[in-house]
Amino acid sequence: MVVMITFTKAQISSLLATGVDFLVTFLLIRLAGVPIVAGGATGTICGGVTHFMVSRNWVFNAQEGKWAAQLNRYVLVWIGNFLLNVSGLWLITHYTGITGMLAKVIVAVTVAVCYNYVLQKRFVFK
Repeated sequence: MVVMITFTKAQISSLLATGVDFLVTFLLIRLAGVPIVAGGATGTICGGVTHFMVSRNWVFNAQEGKWAAQLNRYVLVWIGNFLLNVSGLWLITHYTGITGMLAKVIVAVTVAVCYNYVLQKRFVFK
């Protein structure tokens, strides 16, 4: 039961961070005219900061851990997340007919399911 609660909270945290990511990306590419990869990269950074704070304080209740060590581990995982998101976004937008925001959704879901949760749980906030 505890595992399911943690998993559910992690998904809520990811949705919140994704909302921040997508909002920033949307505002930058649609309203400010920033290219999709630059806007997507900036959105990913903002979502990453949001995700770390919510995960540390609410999802994994890891406040007693040293935040600097957690942040270092988070940044290592997040760099992989960032590279997967940005390169995936570039690949999809350059080699398919898929539009920017739809490509971002495809990449974000794939990276979240295949990469993020396991590494956050077992490595960052262990």
